[in-house]
Amino acid sequence: MNRLQSHLHGSLGRRQMLKLTASGIAGLAASSVLPAAAAEAGGNVAFWGTGTLDIGNDWQRAMESAGLDISFSDNGNDPGPIVARLVAGNANAIYDVSGVQGGAEKELATQGAVVPWDTGKIANWDKVWSWAKDIPFLTVDGNQIGLPCVVNADSIIYRKDKLGVVDSYGVIFDPKLKGRVAMEDAWINSAIFTAMYLKESENAPIVEPGNLTEDELGLVMEFLIKHKRDGQFRTFWSGWEQGVQLVADEEVDAMTGWEPIVLEGQKRGLDVAYAAPVEGYEGWGNNLLLHRGAVERGLGDAAHEFANWIYSGFYGANLSQSRGYVVPSDNNVAYAEANPGEFDPAAVRKTVDHVRNKFSGKVYWQNTRPDNFQLYEEWWQKLRNS
Repeated sequence: MNRLQSHLHGSLGRRQMLKLTASGIAGLAASSVLPAAAAEAGGNVAFWGTGTLDIGNDWQRAMESAGLDISFSDNGNDPGPIVARLVAGNANAIYDVSGVQGGAEKELATQGAVVPWDTGKIANWDKVWSWAKDIPFLTVDGNQIGLPCVVNADSIIYRKDKLGVVDSYGVIFDPKLKGRVAMEDAWINSAIFTAMYLKESENAPIVEPGNLTEDELGLVMEFLIKHKRDGQFRTFWSGWEQGVQLVADEEVDAMTGWEPIVLEGQKRGLDVAYAAPVEGYEGWGNNLLLHRGAVERGLGDAAHEFANWIYSGFYGANLSQSRGYVVPSDNNVAYAEANPGEFDPAAVRKTVDHVRNKFSGKVYWQNTRPDNFQLYEEWWQKLRNS
C-alpha cells in the first residue's frame, strides 16, 4: 500500500472518499483500499445514478425509515463512460448500485460488472407494476439484472399557439417549418424518433426502431443528413439549459425533447404542449443495477434493502412532485394520501396517471446499447459533420 492509499485507508470515511473521488481522484484505479473502506461502511450504500434521481437532503429519510446511509453521485447519464468505468475502471470499487438508462444490462452482466437481484429479498416487489417488470433489458438469461426505478415516455415539444394541436413527428420534418425545428444531439433519442416516424407514417421497412439493423440505420441517418443539409433544423440541442433556452427564447416552434422542458416553458408563461403522437411514444426506463463489488464487500443485503426503500412510497412521491417522474409502484399515491403534509396527493396521482396513460398506447423502448451501437456512433458523427 502506497502512502496515498495508506492515508486514505486510515483517515477517510466513505462519504469523504466519495467527495475526494469526485473532486479529482477519479483516475485512481480499482485497488485494495477502496473495497476495504466500503466493507467498513455497514449499511452505507453508494448510489451512482442519473442526476435527476437525486433527492438531495431527503436521502436522510432512508436513514430514518430503513437505517440506510445513502451517498448519491451523478454518473453523467452517458452510457458509454458508465459501462467503461463499471467494467474496466474504478466504479465497481466505489459505488454499490447504479441508476442507468436501459439497454446496457446484457453487456454489463456478460462482463461480470453487475450481478442479479434477488426479488425475494425485496418486500415491496409485489407493489411494482406488472408491465414495468416486463420492460426490455431487465432480465438477462433469466436473471433479474435490472429493477425499474423510474419510467416515462418522450415525444415532441411544440408551440400550441402557433401550430395548433400536433400529433405526429412529421412536424419536425415539415418543410413549412424549415429552420424552426430542432432535435436532440443524441442518437439514443433522435434516431429512434426518426425511425418511429418513418416506420409508422412513411411505411419504411423498419422492424424495431430501438434496435436498427445496419440497413435500417442507414435509411434513418441518410434521411436526417438530407434534412440537415436542406436547412430543416435550427440546431441539434444538447443538455437541459439549451433545451429550455430554445423554447423559452421562442427560437423553435417544435422540437423533440423531454417533458420537463414543457413544464419549464409553461412556468414562463408560454403556450407550449407535449404531443401524443400517432406514431407512439419513446418509452424509457432508468434501471437499478447491483454492482459485483457491492456483493464482494458484503453489501448485497443493504443494496436490496435500498431497492425495497425505493419502492416504499416516499421516494416515488418525492420524484413525482419534484421531477414529474414516476417510480412504477402502487405505494407512491398511497404514501402521499397517508402523508398529505409532505406531498400533495392530487398532484402525485395526476403525475402517476399521466405517465400510465402514455404507456396504455403505442410505445417503442429507448435502447442505449443497440446491437449496432458502434455504427450508431459513426453515423451520428457523420451527421454532425454534414
